[in-house]
Formats: sequence, C-alpha cells, structure tokens
Amino acid sequence: MQALIIIAHPGANSFSHAMATAADEVLAANGHAIIRHDLYAEQFNPVQPTGEAANTNSADPLVERHCADLKAADLILIFHLNWWGQPPAILKGWIDRVSAYTYPPGTDHDGVPQGLLKAHTALVFNTSNTPPAREQAMFGDPLEDIWTRCVFPLCGVTDVTRRMYGPMAGSTPNQRAAWLDEVRELVAEKTRP
Repeated sequence: MQALIIIAHPGANSFSHAMATAADEVLAANGHAIIRHDLYAEQFNPVQPTGEAANTNSADPLVERHCADLKAADLILIFHLNWWGQPPAILKGWIDRVSAYTYPPGTDHDGVPQGLLKAHTALVFNTSNTPPAREQAMFGDPLEDIWTRCVFPLCGVTDVTRRMYGPMAGSTPNQRAAWLDEVRELVAEKTRP
C-alpha cells in the first residue's frame, strides 16, 4: 500500500506534525510505502493562476509532483489545524491546484465530475483551540462537510474518517499522548489487510 501524508501547519513542532509522525511510524512498521509532504516546509504555492477550466496541468513542478503522488496513493492522510472553521490557506490552495477529478468525454463543466483517485480511504486529523461543544453549538462542523461531503467524494474517495483534537491550548501531556494513541489505532485499523 502506498500512503500519502499531507501536513499543513506552519509550526514544525506542532501537534499536527506529531500526529503525522505517529501515523508514519505505524505505516512504516507495517511495511507500507510512504510519501510525506509538508506544505509549509516545501513552500507550496497555493495560488491557482488559472480558472477551473484551464486547471489541467501546471508549469510548477512541485504541483505536478503532488498531483502524481496523490493519484498514486492508496491511502491519503491529511493533518492540519482548524483556522476559522477551515483548513489553512496553503491547504485550501493545495486542494485548488492538485487536480483530482475530471469531466467525462462529451461532458461540459455543468456535468457530473469523475474522480481520478485510486485511493478509497482518507483520514483527516485536525487540531483546534475551540472546545468541541462550543464548536458544534456555534459553528456546526464545517470541516466535516469540507472533507466528507465536498472534497473527497468529488475525487472518488468513498471512505473518509475525520478526527478533531483539542482544545490544544492548555491540553496536558497525558491528553496529547492519548490522542496520539488514537491516531495510531485508527491508522492501524484502516490499513489492516
């Protein structure tokens, strides 16, 4: 199995990075191939320079590499913080730029897109500083909709699991250790033969 890890957090010592490392360890221990992209460390350019109709390839070799890695993945793992109920701009730009669907021949852009990904499973891990009860009461869960209703189904991924951890501010070492254990368990569960 080929796993693709995408990290979108500007702090190299973030809990998003810690979760990605925990997932990486489980995948490696079980013999899976891993490609890991840290969008901030790579200085991924999130700005889409063309309209949707012209977004079929890019002159940016990093964008093309990300497209190839995404299409080759059997499992996709995304790690990011929650900013205003959304992924950070760099990850939103990654979604915009990394082509993962097309329109069938003879279908124009008001037709139903066809997903290009061979991965059927995606895991999304978020961190937040908003207590879960307040998040739900005030905002609903926009990240759940973004990943499980908008992004991955459009690309052909049918099994999407998302977890939110927090509030990170004031969390204890024991809480963070338990959250990392949950990440490890979920990755192990989703990658069992």
